[in-house]
Amino acid sequence: MPILPLVDLMILLGTGSLGIGFVLKAIAITTHYRPTLLGFSSLDFVLIAAVCMAFALTLVARTWLKLHEPRLLDLQRRAGEDDARRRAREYGFETAESPRTRTDGGSLEAPLPTGTASAEPR
Repeated sequence: MPILPLVDLMILLGTGSLGIGFVLKAIAITTHYRPTLLGFSSLDFVLIAAVCMAFALTLVARTWLKLHEPRLLDLQRRAGEDDARRRAREYGFETAESPRTRTDGGSLEAPLPTGTASAEPR
């Protein structure tokens, strides 16, 4: 389900209720009459606007996070691997760079153990 139309609707409802709230408040300030629309005062419309805007912001944030989640997880995994490699060097352990984390354009395939036959048939 596309989220953008729902976000647009929430922004439209929030802006409309904010405008209605301001009009009701302007009428209340300029006259002695305390107007309500469907039983809602100007403060109620401002609160409705705040809820609609917060809901729209929440939908946008969730959509953005869902869109960028794979990249963020990859960055977090790489940072963890780099940290583990740095700690291993600090403690003097031998580290071999994993073929899956190479950045020099090397193969992403796992290397064959030494002393075994090649993967290609003869």
